[in-house]
Amino acid sequence: VVAMKRVIVYLANGFEEVEALTVVDYLRRVDIHVDMVSIHEEKMVEGSHNITVTADKVLSEIKDVTEYDGIVFPGGMPGATNLRDNPRVIEHVQLMNQKKKVIGAICAAPIVLGQANIIENRKITSYPGFQEVLKGSDYQEKVVCVDEHIVTSRGPATAVVFALKLIEVLIGKEESQKLADSILFFMVAKEF
Repeated sequence: VVAMKRVIVYLANGFEEVEALTVVDYLRRVDIHVDMVSIHEEKMVEGSHNITVTADKVLSEIKDVTEYDGIVFPGGMPGATNLRDNPRVIEHVQLMNQKKKVIGAICAAPIVLGQANIIENRKITSYPGFQEVLKGSDYQEKVVCVDEHIVTSRGPATAVVFALKLIEVLIGKEESQKLADSILFFMVAKEF
């Protein structure tokens, strides 16, 4: 029996709801255990569009982040800057990077990876306009970028593709494709 993969999705006040919850929902659909972790003292976290989400845990409850298989950062403002400015979050990114565990960031959140100094010469994407902040990276204007264990994407409309790519990196292309089929992703992709 393969052990269930475990992932943290970090929530900070001002997070982009679509990016956070799409990832949580889709990863859980393929039996990846997801803990939504508030970086604040309380579990209630308010998104950038006034949707309040109750996290599963608070940051101080995470004793050893490397027990997880991956960590994911939604964008949104000021959510992404709140994540970036939290020293404990940065420490988590650096520890996970050392262990080559999956690190995902979407929209403005790649600034968190920049702050952790792990983007040097890596293929990275983000919400348009953040290129300047992501200096030293091999910046790409793709919907989703994978560079070894680092997965980045562009914004709310790319959240589904981002989630599918995270699933592929964590548990394989077959599971990702099956989920894509079940959510009618290919139907949408054809329309556009």
